[in-house]
Amino acid sequence: MTAPDRTGSGILRTALRRNAGAMAWGTLLMGMYQAGETAFPIALGLIVEHTLRERGLGSLAVSIAALAVIITTVSLSWRFGMRILQKANTTEAHRWRVRVAACGLQPVARDVDLKSGEVLTIATEDADQTADIIEVVPLLISSLVAVLVTAVALGMANVWLGVLVIVGTVAILSILSVLSERIGAGTREQQARVARAGAKVADLISGLRPLHGFGGTHAAFLSYRKVSTEARSQAVTVAKVNGAYAGAAQTLNAILATVVTLAAGWLAFDGRITIGQLVMAVGLAQFIMEPLKLFSEMPKYVMIARASAERMALVLAAPAVMTPGPERPAAGGDLEVDGVRYGSLRELKFHVPAGEFVAIAAYQPRAAAELVSILAVNVPPGAYGGVVRVGGRELADLSIEGVRERMLVNPYDGEIFAGTLRTNIDPAGTGRLVPAAVEASMLVDVVALHPEGLDHGVRDRGANLSGGQRQRLSLARALAADADILVLHDPTTAVDAVTEQLIARNVAELRRGRTTVVITSSPALLDAADRVLVLDDGVITAEDTHRNLLTTDENYRLAVAR
Repeated sequence: MTAPDRTGSGILRTALRRNAGAMAWGTLLMGMYQAGETAFPIALGLIVEHTLRERGLGSLAVSIAALAVIITTVSLSWRFGMRILQKANTTEAHRWRVRVAACGLQPVARDVDLKSGEVLTIATEDADQTADIIEVVPLLISSLVAVLVTAVALGMANVWLGVLVIVGTVAILSILSVLSERIGAGTREQQARVARAGAKVADLISGLRPLHGFGGTHAAFLSYRKVSTEARSQAVTVAKVNGAYAGAAQTLNAILATVVTLAAGWLAFDGRITIGQLVMAVGLAQFIMEPLKLFSEMPKYVMIARASAERMALVLAAPAVMTPGPERPAAGGDLEVDGVRYGSLRELKFHVPAGEFVAIAAYQPRAAAELVSILAVNVPPGAYGGVVRVGGRELADLSIEGVRERMLVNPYDGEIFAGTLRTNIDPAGTGRLVPAAVEASMLVDVVALHPEGLDHGVRDRGANLSGGQRQRLSLARALAADADILVLHDPTTAVDAVTEQLIARNVAELRRGRTTVVITSSPALLDAADRVLVLDDGVITAEDTHRNLLTTDENYRLAVAR
């Protein structure tokens, strides 16, 4: 990202600069459209003037042909002009959505005080409203063309009519500019409150089951209703300002059209303009209301685009919490945690050689979660003491892409996406290990339940699956990835003991010769591992096979025996 993109105005300038070609063509065509619209009442006035002097079929034919040319120009210029502008608008909105989403999807969050729901709102609504500037500027210029052509045409009939249009337009824009400032400020606050409400919804959905478990749904509902009410209140305020703006614009435009019409009528009555010029003036007075309305609304859309661009800048300009290194880990490498200090972890140290299956029995769930966060690079290396090495290289020196290629960390609450069983297991579509992963995770019965098999539809967050089915689906996805180093966190907490035994045996078999770390208290998985590390009070306190630890370590036996 370049430096100018770090401010709202810089984002708008970037959008305008890279769409200059489309905007130039769009401005030309929309200018032709407005000029054609303006030419229609002018042509009518000239036809009336000509007809009063010279009557005949030839004159009528010429008049009809002239009107046909004007109408054709208006139709084609509008169609192709708007097509060009809307395509550029849609493309630009897509670019900003991707940019904001790329920042929001970084493995390590950027240093910005926004929740995921707020980033989602910025990546959708704000990106779309920012890209609207691509259409706003050409429409603003084309409306200005219409106003100027009208002023010139009326000025040629009578200079005071032209002056009246110019002065009236300036007065209208001056009055409306005050309201547009209020709209911009209100829109920024509205978007912020809507984003906070969206973030609250995301939090509630992700924690719905635990909330049901301890009866916290009512309190959660009250919390959401509060932020939702604030968003609604601000939306009503913005709507009132928008309504006042639209009403004021319509009223002022109507007043100007009325004044122009009355002035033209008085001049015609006084004999200072002809009947044809009166027809032209009345037609232009009626026509000018539309471009004036469009012209007067543009400042509002500019302020909205600027407000949205400033919100995007919050994400795009936020400094990254960490700067990934350029190196890549060696293939089939080992995993080493050396003296890590973070949260409840105290000088945590262990080494998993390449190809070994190691289980970590963590007595404190917090310590397990912190270790998983570090290995998943959800915590930047600079935020904890000690080092983590993947393939013999420190995590801080590795690129995120390189880490992801060699090491996969699958959390206990792995997300399930809307799609099918197959697309959840194999998002990349390679399909190489899907059958083996389905069998190893004991997902075979879920696939057999449905006639579509792996193509059975899955709802967002796995809403149509049980807890055990979701967990096995997540495990199947992790196994199908066939990573050199696989870290699993409590992969079988939602399945029965018999299924757990089968999964433990299958995982050990499928991952034979591949580095595997399972953080768990499951006796079946602990027994399947080559060795078990006991994580207690933030350090490794014991190391042996599961069966040896059961006979020699009383605390271990009490912690894991079921």
